[in-house]
Parts: sequence; structure tokens; C-alpha cells
Amino acid sequence: MWYYILIGVAVAAVIAGFVYNFLRSRKINQNGVEVDAVVSRIKENEGEDADGNRSVDYVYYVKYQTPEGQTVEAKLGNPPTFLTVGKQLRVKYLPEKPKFALVVKN
Repeated sequence: MWYYILIGVAVAAVIAGFVYNFLRSRKINQNGVEVDAVVSRIKENEGEDADGNRSVDYVYYVKYQTPEGQTVEAKLGNPPTFLTVGKQLRVKYLPEKPKFALVVKN
């Protein structure tokens, strides 16, 4: 019986994560500041599932300057495929949370 509670908590956590990411992305798209950025680094995260299958996830970071001239490195939330270090792109971020940015879609 306890495993039903555990499964329920896990499902609730996943749903909460999706809702948080959706709301954050919507707020950035509606109220974000748009700037030029450059891909500053790509971090590889290797993992392995229960069956021993290996996988690699990539986390992309961009650097940009705020209108006040501050240089910020931010995690890129919606990276397109095939990004490389040095690639220039437009991003949006929230001034109160500058460490996360989204690619501006054309």
C-alpha cells in the first residue's frame, strides 16, 4: 500500500516540474529582455538506466550582456539541436532571474 503513496508523490513532483517550467517559459516569453548571446560552454551529463543503457544529455550555457553592461552566463532552456561553442543567437531572460535564458524563436 505504501508504494501507491510513493508513486503518487513521484507523479506529483513530475507534474509540478512541468508546470513550473511552463510558467517560467511563458513569463520569459511575455516579459523577458531580448539580447544577443553566444554559446559559452556545453556540459555533458552521462547517465545509465536500470538496464545498463548509457545516455548523454547536454546542458548548454550562453553568455550575454545586460543593458547595464553586466556579463552573465545563463543556462539555456530550449536549445536548438547542433549548437556549438561560439554560436551566436538571440535569447530572452528575466532581469530578476538572469541565470536562465530561452532562445528567441524567429
